[in-house]
Amino acid sequence: QDAFVAFHVDKVLVSRYLKSLQIGELAPDQPSIEPTKNKMLVKDFRELRATVEKMGLLKPNKLFFFILLVHILLLDTAAWLILYCFGTSLVPFIASLVVLTISQVQASWLQHDLGHLSVFRKTKWNHLLHKFVMCHLIGASAKWWTLLHSQHHAKPNCFRKDPDIDMHPFLFTLGKKFSVELGIKKKKYMPYNHQHKYFFITLPPLLFPTYFHCHTFYIAYTKRYWVDLAWMLTFYIRFFLTYGSLLEIKSLLAYYFIFRMLESSWFVWVSQMNHIPMDIYYDKNLDWVSTQLQATCNVEQSLFNDWFTGHLNFQIEHHLFPTMPRHNYWKVAPLVKSLCAKHGIEYQCKPLLTAFADIVHSLKNSGELWLDAYLHK
Repeated sequence: QDAFVAFHVDKVLVSRYLKSLQIGELAPDQPSIEPTKNKMLVKDFRELRATVEKMGLLKPNKLFFFILLVHILLLDTAAWLILYCFGTSLVPFIASLVVLTISQVQASWLQHDLGHLSVFRKTKWNHLLHKFVMCHLIGASAKWWTLLHSQHHAKPNCFRKDPDIDMHPFLFTLGKKFSVELGIKKKKYMPYNHQHKYFFITLPPLLFPTYFHCHTFYIAYTKRYWVDLAWMLTFYIRFFLTYGSLLEIKSLLAYYFIFRMLESSWFVWVSQMNHIPMDIYYDKNLDWVSTQLQATCNVEQSLFNDWFTGHLNFQIEHHLFPTMPRHNYWKVAPLVKSLCAKHGIEYQCKPLLTAFADIVHSLKNSGELWLDAYLHK
């Protein structure tokens, strides 16, 4: 299946584990594709993937990722040196916070590459460096991220299958259809008609320092990810020893919480600009390509946009080819756009600020739909 091909780099190795689960072959007279799948689209996409492989677009440029790692480590070191050299007054305190936030967010984009096995051809090297970046540099569990993010990629924007939209309906109502359904059922967990306003003070600044902060430890502990927990502890030991030698306890805790808030805000705006404005509903059991395209959109390319978003401005290409190294997205984009045009599928690409604004607009529209349905008698 296309999902299997998309997720796994070493398919021979993975097939060995799957062999023991095989219960038989599909009968010759049975269709190999369900009626809900677009047969011609699947065929054309598989041809496109074969072309992508022949072009070598799935092969990583190790120098590219080495430079990314070096710039992250330099920024991480610079954040501490600013306080060490210039003191802990307001200006160096703020400057250090900004530099550390940049380092942390860029590390988040790099761990995303490693988690998708797109940095090395050998899976084990991706996993090893993933633990270093995610656990030691960021302080979160690599396996926790892989567990949640793989579900997101398998069924993006599918309610109860994509953990990224679990905020519905407890904090926000997402999607036009869901909003109407909630209103008709007279369900109200939050004042959804104001969700486009309270979004600014809830999800962006608080996702990392509250929910993610607790959830990564909870999952790592309950699932016994002991290696991840050990790696994560090295982050906190390093952070509180190095910054604790320069800052008093109140300033240290404030420093930690503020940079987590800044990191969270950056991450949420970038990660949600490609998904929240798109179709959100129950799983429709569509083919791989249709499922990914209905849930994703792109943001225009520029050197700044590529760096600022970790190349997640190419969200369409990333979802279709999750193991592709990000430096090759721009090369495959015209081919994907042609595929969409051939099959009459909209290929959305917008400016960065428009993408941010669309998050707010979609939340506002969903809230208004809920209110109309809620007040309807």
